[in-house]
Amino acid sequence: MKISVGTDHRGLEQKRMVLNIAEQCGHTAIDLGTNSTDSCDYPDIAKVVGHAVASGDTDRGILICGTGIGMSIAANKVKGIRAAVCNNIDQARLSRQHNDANVLCIPGDSFEEAAVKELVTLWLETEFEGGRHARRVDKVKQMEDEFEA
Repeated sequence: MKISVGTDHRGLEQKRMVLNIAEQCGHTAIDLGTNSTDSCDYPDIAKVVGHAVASGDTDRGILICGTGIGMSIAANKVKGIRAAVCNNIDQARLSRQHNDANVLCIPGDSFEEAAVKELVTLWLETEFEGGRHARRVDKVKQMEDEFEA
């Protein structure tokens, strides 16, 4: 799987971890920035990663900002993106199984390496269950089409 990874200035250390974790899991990790601790705007990075996933250039994306919330809000503005902020492994697992999340958003301010590894590995390995959940994800997709006009 190809994974696009991006962060703002507050998640640079975690981004490096995520890139390594994805590669260790056998995936191709694409670094889409930032590469500096200089202040930058998270929507710019979320847009790039969101478009990479929505266009099919990458299969999934992982975004990091201080809380993960800003990246999630911005990424979810890109049609076709289902970004989920996950602070623990249960949320990560369910975001994939039930919501078919294609972008994982994690906080850069509060995760240690072991926690990042466990969460990211689980998220990358978890498949969408489909079934009744597919009907719900389809409704989300329909909502995007309704509000596109």
